[in-house]
Amino acid sequence: MTLEAVIVLPAVLLLIFVAIQAGLWFHAREVAMHAASAGSTAASAENATNTDGATAAQGFVDQVGALGDVSITIDSAAETVTVTVSGQAPSIVPGMPLPTITQSSTAAIERWTP
Repeated sequence: MTLEAVIVLPAVLLLIFVAIQAGLWFHAREVAMHAASAGSTAASAENATNTDGATAAQGFVDQVGALGDVSITIDSAAETVTVTVSGQAPSIVPGMPLPTITQSSTAAIERWTP
């Protein structure tokens, strides 16, 4: 019985930690996606600037707080704006690097045409 516990318990704990870490990573990925969407929506509004988009994206990340080392990039073209949010998911295992999360959202720039 003791030998079985010594073998099975670490495997069960490892599976629990992997499941929790995967959940944190997917949550951080969704936060990055929604922050990029909020940024592209704000930057695509009529008479808006790229700063408005960056402020909206950073505000969303700050409000939720599940993404570290955040980097926000905004690319504007003639008719579209693309906001890219990159960052790191929190790690529950010290020293275990996770892949960087990068999510983008593109929106058409609103213009009034007579």
